[in-house]
Amino acid sequence: MNIDANLLSLVKALEKAFVFLNMRKYSLFFLGMAISFCFGFVVKTTMPNQSDSNTPKITGIGGVFFKCKDPKQLKEWYKLHLNMDVTPYGANFEWNSLEQPGKKGSTAWSPLNEKTKYFEPSAKDFMINYRVVGLKNLYPKLLADGVQVLDSISSDQYGLFLHVLDPEGNKIELWEDLN
Repeated sequence: MNIDANLLSLVKALEKAFVFLNMRKYSLFFLGMAISFCFGFVVKTTMPNQSDSNTPKITGIGGVFFKCKDPKQLKEWYKLHLNMDVTPYGANFEWNSLEQPGKKGSTAWSPLNEKTKYFEPSAKDFMINYRVVGLKNLYPKLLADGVQVLDSISSDQYGLFLHVLDPEGNKIELWEDLN
């Protein structure tokens, strides 16, 4: 049975259910909603993914880093009052990828001492780390677009990193997880 036959069977079954429930007044509305949902599902699951995994882009938030007066005290407050599982570096929230079932990811939360120079040249009290794919392809594009790139791509056990300033002077960290 192909997808069209399955969809037609589903539509007929829904139509019979509405007639059976004597909801003729609303059956066209609900039938239209069901058809729209089914059509969207079929298109989403059968169409090839239009995005190449090497197309440079942001895929999510990798971490939130911010300045505070007393990072140790602040982490303890979050642990005591909100049951946050903190480490000396902050917290790490693990999640499962929707696009790649079985693949796990994480988002870091890290309060830093208010005197840190890590966010420079930005004068802001925070920095967002964005998860990206295709960082090596993104780097020359950012340079060509005139984006203020602060360093070159660096690599460590966590992946590839690059720092840039957005138009409002926010330092952002681009991170490609290589695991």
